[in-house]
Parts: sequence; structure tokens; C-alpha cells
Amino acid sequence: MSAETHADHGSHGHEDGQSHGTLKSYLIGFSLSVVLTAIPFWLVMTGALGDQQATALTIMGFAFAQIIVHMVFFLHMNAKSEGGWTMMALIFTLVLVVIALSGSLWVMYHLNANMMPMQDMSQMP
Repeated sequence: MSAETHADHGSHGHEDGQSHGTLKSYLIGFSLSVVLTAIPFWLVMTGALGDQQATALTIMGFAFAQIIVHMVFFLHMNAKSEGGWTMMALIFTLVLVVIALSGSLWVMYHLNANMMPMQDMSQMP
């Protein structure tokens, strides 16, 4: 085998645009994850916002931010990795999840709105 062949086998395919995490990036991701978990926990335990709906919306915002942090710092997802296919797969998955959730909520809302009240069922023979 020539020296060129050995060099090709030794590269392990790291030139394909995939980013690999460094200790610094993992520590940044971990720190952000801890902060994004501690703040909602503090909001719930202290009742700082007062309104339950505002607290729930705030927690959902922090959860969304934490999803982004995990995808960037731990899953190394970006537009360059694997030629953009991981981002395309993520977008496709998100579209399917949104369709499934919104469709389920729509069906449940309309089933609830169109159901016969229980007192009317007691009058049936």
C-alpha cells in the first residue's frame, strides 16, 4: 500500500463539514441548559409571575430555547453538517409534529363543542 492510501484511511472522514464538539462548547451548552432549567423551576416555586398562564407560556419559551441549545451544542446540528440533510430532516419532522398536534387539538375541540350534554342523555328512553 502506498502512503496516499494510508492517509486516506487515517482521515476518518472528518472533512465532510461535520462539526465536532470541543470541551468549551460542551461546557457552554451544559451551562445554558442548567440556566434554562433553573429559571423556570424558580418561576414555579416562587410564583414570581403570579399568573399561571403567563408562567406556562414562559416555561414553554424556555423549553423551546433549551431544545435549540441541545440541538446546537450537543447534537451539532447546523446547515453544514451532512450537506444540510440533518436540518432538512429536522424541518420535516417539525412540520409533521405540528400537523399532528394541531389536527389532534382541532378534532378534540370540535368533538367537545359538538357533543350532546349529559343531562339530555338522561331523558332518552
